[in-house]
Amino acid sequence: MSIKSLIINPGSTSTKIGVFEDETLLFEETLRHSTEEISQYANIVDQKDFRKKIITDLLESRNFDIKSLNVVVGRGGMLKPIPGGTYGVTEALLADLRKGVQGQHASNLGGILAKEIGDAIGVPSYIVDPVVVDELMPIARYSGVPELPRVSIFHALNQKAVAKRYAKEIGKPYESLRLIVVHMGGGVSVGAHENGKVIDVFNALDGDGAFSPERAGGVPNGALIKMCFSGKYSEKEVYGKLVGKGGFNAYLGTNDMREVTKRANEGDEKAAEAKEAFLLQVAKDIGSMACVLNGKIDQIIVTGGIAYGADVVTALKERAEWIAPFTVYPGEDELLALAQGALRVLRGEEEAKIY
Repeated sequence: MSIKSLIINPGSTSTKIGVFEDETLLFEETLRHSTEEISQYANIVDQKDFRKKIITDLLESRNFDIKSLNVVVGRGGMLKPIPGGTYGVTEALLADLRKGVQGQHASNLGGILAKEIGDAIGVPSYIVDPVVVDELMPIARYSGVPELPRVSIFHALNQKAVAKRYAKEIGKPYESLRLIVVHMGGGVSVGAHENGKVIDVFNALDGDGAFSPERAGGVPNGALIKMCFSGKYSEKEVYGKLVGKGGFNAYLGTNDMREVTKRANEGDEKAAEAKEAFLLQVAKDIGSMACVLNGKIDQIIVTGGIAYGADVVTALKERAEWIAPFTVYPGEDELLALAQGALRVLRGEEEAKIY
């Protein structure tokens, strides 16, 4: 029997939904929210009923029978650090989504909305591989300053999805493979996958590793300290330089890799140099994760929106293909990845984890 799922992926100014039958997308919609609509609510959790209504209204307008669903899946939010997997939405999980134990983010609404809609029609609700997935080996947490341990915040949903996709395509268990997964989008994360766990990864938000279209990645510590205490910037302004206004935004005033490439191809030396620096840093991250896996790597997997650029992939191969062969899965299909997480549980391929 086929399994129908409703997938909910809330963003800061939109709610993206998809309806699947098994792994086939029946329809998807990105519901946009104006600043005026969102600003009415003091907290993200207060938006719940507003977002729930527009989801159910859309399904009704599509003449879709919501009672035909077998499962509802939400994007995982800023929970406590947890191992990767598919989690049933329990009261404990809901409580931490409402609190935002690692921060307030629209993705916190994913599990809350999934639970409410699922309960209303008597079907299970899940979240899958949130950004706070933490499977780091203990020695990967050392930073050199005990008060500042390295943390695991990365594109867990897509990294896990493409790793499992590759494993399925070659007919081997994900847990048997040693992989380096490179996600390149608005942020960049490079992870070492061993025995089904991401044992080391560069913090893709505000920590370390390569710069990206919107983020600074690792920066010189001493210079950053001087900037913080220069009196020229507020804490918010400094953080903005690292997250949001960093990377290509800072160097070239754009966060679009296609624009960077266009400028470089048209002879813009600054764009060409910044692009080459970016590719060098990503390749260095790959090399670092190769050391984590003792040089024994089955495959390097490249994914994310930037992976659509053939020139980007070619440049990375020139620097790093001596480490292991490359497989490229461009883009980031979050809705499908969420659906697949629930399907693995409902088909008995994995057990749902308890938060």
